[in-house]
Amino acid sequence: MRRGACRLGLGGVDDVDARLEHEIGALLDSRASDASICPSEAARAVDPEGWRELMPAARAAAGRRAAAGAAQVTKGGQVVDVATARGPVRVRRPR
Repeated sequence: MRRGACRLGLGGVDDVDARLEHEIGALLDSRASDASICPSEAARAVDPEGWRELMPAARAAAGRRAAAGAAQVTKGGQVVDVATARGPVRVRRPR
C-alpha cells in the first residue's frame, strides 16, 4: 500500500490514515470496555503484509483519536502523549 497516494490537502488525512483511525475504533468496539489495543493491530488490519511501514501512521492515528477525546494512549497504564512517548504504547477508550 502506497502512503500518501490520496492526500486530502495540506494537513489533511489521507485514506490510509482515515482507515487506521476507523480500525482503532472498530477494534476497541470489539473488545471489553476496559480493554486496550496495540496500534500494530490496526496497522495489520489495514495492510497485513506492509503493517510495519504503517506503524508511524498508526501511532499518529491513535494520537488524533486521543486529541479528539475518542481514545487514550497509554504506556505502562499511564496516559501519555503519543507524539513524545518512546517505545510500545496501547490505546484504550477514555476513562
